[in-house]
Amino acid sequence: MGKIILLAETGSDITREVAERYGIYIVPMHVSFGEETRDDASFPAEEICNYYERTGNLPKTSGSVPEDFEKIFDRIHEEHPEGHILYLAYSSVTTCSYQSAQIAAEGRDYITSIDTKHVSVGQYAVVTEMAKLLREHPEWTSGEAAQKAKEVSERVRMCFVPDKLEFLRAGGRVSNAAALCGTLLKLHPQIEILDGYLKATKKRRGSMEKIAPQVVADYVKEQGLALDELWLICSPRMPAKVREKAEEAAKKCGAKKVTWVQTGCVITTHGGPGAFGVVGISGK
Repeated sequence: MGKIILLAETGSDITREVAERYGIYIVPMHVSFGEETRDDASFPAEEICNYYERTGNLPKTSGSVPEDFEKIFDRIHEEHPEGHILYLAYSSVTTCSYQSAQIAAEGRDYITSIDTKHVSVGQYAVVTEMAKLLREHPEWTSGEAAQKAKEVSERVRMCFVPDKLEFLRAGGRVSNAAALCGTLLKLHPQIEILDGYLKATKKRRGSMEKIAPQVVADYVKEQGLALDELWLICSPRMPAKVREKAEEAAKKCGAKKVTWVQTGCVITTHGGPGAFGVVGISGK
């Protein structure tokens, strides 16, 4: 039985260091600045914020195309000819990546694709947890690994809160009036990933320094998150004080390990600078 190799998109926000540590392969998603299209993760997410401030326009994001998958499938197969690729995909209802992979996988019997129904750090948690489990269970078949990946995906929970509504407004996700009212009243939508979709589930009011620890405490309790590890999300320009308050709240909840993950270009385009989030695995 060959080795199982994990594959995910750059939109998972898995860093190069983490990918190398666990032997995870990464396929690029894409970001377009007007006529110029660049690979996600090939430049700092701060450039998303700078571009919007300079032009008043948001870059556009797009998923991995079949050619991206053909290249990475060929590379992995050449490096691990006896291996089996387990592609743990970015939510298929939000991007074309999963469909692109199906097209590229035609005629290749060494690939299994699973829709994690997660984005960004939610997908990060699924993939890294699977990497740890595969090290503990090298005897697993591809079918057993795929089944476990589905189970892990179903237990991962993710929510995030934008600092400002400007990027959501510019992206057409909220109206000008709603963005203005939200700014004046200091309202922030809490967005959760539910069955692959990003849905606003409640409103938070106040500064992010106040909101971030509240979100941590509430979400851990509401979702029954396991406390072995919590992943906290920060996007570019998050103040150090917000991080400090959020981490204090996580440790107060009993988190044994707190891992900070900064959003990459794709999710920064949607959430904007200063966004905060929580990811964990439901212990229920």
